[in-house]
Amino acid sequence: MEHSSGAVAITEQQVLPFVIVGAGQAGLAASYALRERGIEHLVLDAHAAVGDSWRQRYAGLRLFTPRQFSRLPSMPMPGDATGYPDRDEFADYLRDYARLFELPVRSNTRVTRLTRDALGRFAVSLDSGEQLLAQRVIIAAGGFQQALIPVVGAGLDSSVLQFTPDTIGDGSALPSGTLLVVGDGASGRDLARRYAATHRVLLACGKPRRLLPERLFGRSIWWWLQRLGLMRASADSVIGRRMRRLDPFPNRQAALPDLQRLGVELLPRVRRADGRLVECADGQQHDIDAVIWAVGYRDALGWLQVLGALDEHGRVLHHSGLSPVPGLGWLGRPWQRNRASALVMGAGEDAEWLVEQMFAEPC
Repeated sequence: MEHSSGAVAITEQQVLPFVIVGAGQAGLAASYALRERGIEHLVLDAHAAVGDSWRQRYAGLRLFTPRQFSRLPSMPMPGDATGYPDRDEFADYLRDYARLFELPVRSNTRVTRLTRDALGRFAVSLDSGEQLLAQRVIIAAGGFQQALIPVVGAGLDSSVLQFTPDTIGDGSALPSGTLLVVGDGASGRDLARRYAATHRVLLACGKPRRLLPERLFGRSIWWWLQRLGLMRASADSVIGRRMRRLDPFPNRQAALPDLQRLGVELLPRVRRADGRLVECADGQQHDIDAVIWAVGYRDALGWLQVLGALDEHGRVLHHSGLSPVPGLGWLGRPWQRNRASALVMGAGEDAEWLVEQMFAEPC
């Protein structure tokens, strides 16, 4: 069940066994694992409703994985199992999942500060001014929290509108004319293809990309990756290191020749911007009207003030999701335990493992 930010069901004197930060697929999977064990907990989410973290992404987005591999424990996705759900369908799925299992999600509730007291308890400060106490905390905000805008963007004139995959929405704010998409990963290519029919689209490419066939011998490539054990490859294994270096993703009409046939113009890396002009690595300059920065994400963890949770550079410290800080865990991190960790298909297994480990761990 969802609670409004005004519903106060817990006092400061009570100490919850678990608090989960984030109600995306990772947070809901953790909540389900705790519910199955009969462990009291609360899920805190800054969005107005479960699934809104997906609804705010760009229109037309489809998940990497087909419906048969895009499910949480005990609830398959409705529809064609071999088809790919879009952002709104998956958002609705998360909403329905939380409702079906009556998961204790408290929406419209942002965590503003997380600290640890002398007794080892976690103090969770909320934007409402409340403070909760918890024995254990799982941060399930994922690894894609804040889209990056490179420093080169500061050189652009204010008349050039700048977007990210999280702010472009349905594209209604895009001006006509020339659109530059920077970043040729899955999102960048998807956005370039989406707007090729309405704009002159320039796609600035980076490192060489390896694309996987969508199907192989009549089966989804994800079936093969699962069957061959590649989705369970750890980050430091030989296979895992190779997969991280190549960073392959499925080819759903996203190969560069496919995009060129749609009219997308390919550019090398952008190295400088001045006014309405961007200069690429080959020295050529291009006048643009808008840009979508699809170059990755960074963590937004300024609220996390627990000694030992982050390194000196602000990077998350963990081993398979277990923090060196007793009672603190992470879910949804890229390559947390294996390749599947940052995908929906890995959320359930990671949550089961993490909850089991944390519940057995002395705080």
